[in-house]
Amino acid sequence: MKRTLSLLSAFILTASCLNGCGLNQEEEVVNITNADDLQGKSIGTQIGTTGYILANDIKEAKVEKYKDGSSAVKALEEKKIDAVIIDELTAKELINNSQNLKILSDPFNEEEYAIAYKKGNTELGEKLDSAIDKLKNDSTLDDISKHWIGNNPDHQSYTPKSDVHRNGTLVMATNAEFPPYESVEQGEIVGFDVDMAMAICDELGMELKIKDMDFNAVITSVNLGESDIGIAGISVTPERSENVDFTQSYAVSSQVIIVRSE
Repeated sequence: MKRTLSLLSAFILTASCLNGCGLNQEEEVVNITNADDLQGKSIGTQIGTTGYILANDIKEAKVEKYKDGSSAVKALEEKKIDAVIIDELTAKELINNSQNLKILSDPFNEEEYAIAYKKGNTELGEKLDSAIDKLKNDSTLDDISKHWIGNNPDHQSYTPKSDVHRNGTLVMATNAEFPPYESVEQGEIVGFDVDMAMAICDELGMELKIKDMDFNAVITSVNLGESDIGIAGISVTPERSENVDFTQSYAVSSQVIIVRSE
């Protein structure tokens, strides 16, 4: 009798463990197909970006801050978070070799990028806008774009004009963690934004100096006068406009949602 009871107890314990023990439980599947599904989910964003600002408006969402987009994507792959909100082109770069992640087809938010400069410095602002107009009209901006954006970009950097007389230096604050706009390749900061800044310096007759920093520090650097301009895929928001002024837009992009391919 005692042996029968022992066997029965062991059977009940085993069955209970199969149903409730963590070792055999299936992991909860997070099903995110659109922006509405982000409610109550954990969302990774790069601190200070538009994605970070927008994610904080999602009901009951837990927003996780990361220093750069690649760290957020890594956390998503490791199932530490449920989704990532980030720029579309950067998203494509970051998940290019991943079989486990995908970008949802519907954009999360549309935005335009502009150059930040110190508030009240209208002289510089007018010069920058004039240079951007020139680069748009003579197709220089389109030519730069083809090397970094679209099908099979070759990442060939812009070559500054050799016949320009240069007087002074334009200091650019950026965050080189935002391909294809800016990233580090073979020890050099390169990308669409960098090439555009070089072309702008050709028009202004200035040398370009690039200062790499956390994205969250770019606006502050410009506001304090430590840098002349901020170019880092920066969209114009009311909060940022309180601290710096902006040029006209030079690029249009979208914020998208990255999820696991489950």
